[in-house]
Amino acid sequence: MDPLAEVCYLDPEADAEGIREWELDFCSRPILDARGKKVWELVVCDATLSLQFTRFFPNTSINSVTLRDALASVATSLGVPLPDRARFFRSQMQTIISRACNELGVKAVPSRRCVSLLLWLEERYETVYSRHPGFQSGTKPLLTLDNPFPTSLPENLFGDKWAFVQLPFSAVREEVESLERRYAFGAGLDLDLLGFELDENTLIPGVAVESSRAKPLAAWMNGLEICSMEVDTGRANLILSAGVSTRYVYAGYQKSAATTQEAEAWEAAKKACGGLHFLAIQENLNSDGCVGFWLLLDLPPPPV
Repeated sequence: MDPLAEVCYLDPEADAEGIREWELDFCSRPILDARGKKVWELVVCDATLSLQFTRFFPNTSINSVTLRDALASVATSLGVPLPDRARFFRSQMQTIISRACNELGVKAVPSRRCVSLLLWLEERYETVYSRHPGFQSGTKPLLTLDNPFPTSLPENLFGDKWAFVQLPFSAVREEVESLERRYAFGAGLDLDLLGFELDENTLIPGVAVESSRAKPLAAWMNGLEICSMEVDTGRANLILSAGVSTRYVYAGYQKSAATTQEAEAWEAAKKACGGLHFLAIQENLNSDGCVGFWLLLDLPPPPV
């Protein structure tokens, strides 16, 4: 791949009208231009990578007008409509991105559920940035991801009780497919694109939540852009990460040798599955059906 080339690609078999959500990043890269200044880049894709677009910019033209015009050119260059929503994961760019998107009638959504974009940035680091003649090895990202101390969960998001659970990979696939077939709260991931090579019987760890008001709870959770869950065994808490920089103490448990062992086993199972896990909201923990189902993934921060 030519490290100086820009990408403007649409899968000829893709339904251009059906691509209603984009993922975007607008940030500096570990590359210096002829002036010795950092190069910035816009990267845009959709969840399936059927749409791919990149463009480099000098650091003197970083503003919402530049971004607005560049996003408009994605649509015109590829012959696709502007999306309804555009996800981005850098909180520091929220003002510029939101302003540019608003002027185009696109809803800017701060979210770390930009899995395809994050994976593509990892690939571009290896195949493009590191091979660029202006590449600066060892350069730390200009805009790092926030990881703030978790805050209290809003009252409307509390369930009645919860449990660590596991589902076979085959059942997880079925839940994700059912999200597409019926109106249900939640979000899936493109498991084929992510390249998960798991046995159908591999147990995927998750958290099941019971609530007497399961549907309203799932509806509220649906607006959070949930990206991952983790256990803080030191404080005996379950932490929910959402948006780009929101972390909640989702639940707590009585700390003991047994509960600590269960929590550590849950985290170990998640690691063994490549970070894959889920959150399920149910009317009853003993029921088979879910009112809401979110497939989640632990991803390392991008190298840029």
